[in-house]
Amino acid sequence: MTPIQTGLLAYGMSGRIFHAPFLAAHAGFELRAVVERSRKQMQATYPHVISYDSVPDLLNDPAIELVVVNTPNDSHFSLAMDALRAGKHVLIEKPVGTSAADIDALYALGREMNRHVFGYQNRRWDSDFMAVRQVVESGQLGQLIEVHIRFDRYKAAIHTKVFKEEPTTPGAGLNYDLGPHILDQALSLFGPPAEFRRTFGSFRPNSRVTDYFQAHLLYPSGLNVYLTTSLLVADPGPAYVLHGTRGSLRKGRTDVQEPQLDGGLSPLADTYGVEPAEAAGTLTLMNEAGEKTVSILEPLRGNYMGLFEAVYQAIRAGQPYPITEEDLRTQLEILQS
Repeated sequence: MTPIQTGLLAYGMSGRIFHAPFLAAHAGFELRAVVERSRKQMQATYPHVISYDSVPDLLNDPAIELVVVNTPNDSHFSLAMDALRAGKHVLIEKPVGTSAADIDALYALGREMNRHVFGYQNRRWDSDFMAVRQVVESGQLGQLIEVHIRFDRYKAAIHTKVFKEEPTTPGAGLNYDLGPHILDQALSLFGPPAEFRRTFGSFRPNSRVTDYFQAHLLYPSGLNVYLTTSLLVADPGPAYVLHGTRGSLRKGRTDVQEPQLDGGLSPLADTYGVEPAEAAGTLTLMNEAGEKTVSILEPLRGNYMGLFEAVYQAIRAGQPYPITEEDLRTQLEILQS
């Protein structure tokens, strides 16, 4: 099958780290074009790529089939709608929109235009989360009672990009920044909750947007899932803590892909995505006699190429894409304040 001609709407950090290396390395894609309004940088690394001055210029390129929307949060929805109207499939960075209504409109237009809408939720392919999924699906923990997923940083300073700190800008705040990652991980494991509760906080000096967010998801089985993200955690604990009727699991946020990609490592390298052995999590199981067994998890290899492979299979082979419309709609229902 012919490669999917793909255009990037920006070549900032996300374009350089999370998209271009995979679109260039995957044989099923051809990275054709990028939008660079001022500084023309991409051709230094990808000399064959066309650098357009504006989004309309790129959308008017008839060869492009897939558009990656990786611009600031407040523009995701409108640019994705423009791309769909131009007859392109869209891969949209998180948050895909800023409300559940945005999700409804995107997918409705996608169906009308016979084009795919893909949410970019790369953290499903983090090595740490893949290890957690493996344990959950094995059933070793028994009936799950309590799950905690955290994504923390320490960034007390106000961001220099004004749109990230302006409360009137759609998609501003930590709930829309790191919140989509942990919500998607929870929804991919457990599905939509029966009900949810949320806490929004703003604690950094001079902060005007959410910099602390917690969601409590309640499930009919009695499972309670707590999702927390904060910009004021100087000493992060485990990213994943799970307790069930037969045992517990603790795992740090140990995926190495982002720093590797930032350092220029190819996704095709043998060492790409491989966790260091010392980063392994701990699985503690209890048998019927009350005896405890503690084991160290085998390090897994994270690989965001899995997401791009899923996009390729959906476009070229009609396979279902794992991040569903229901996933994204539920996510936005919980994130929007």
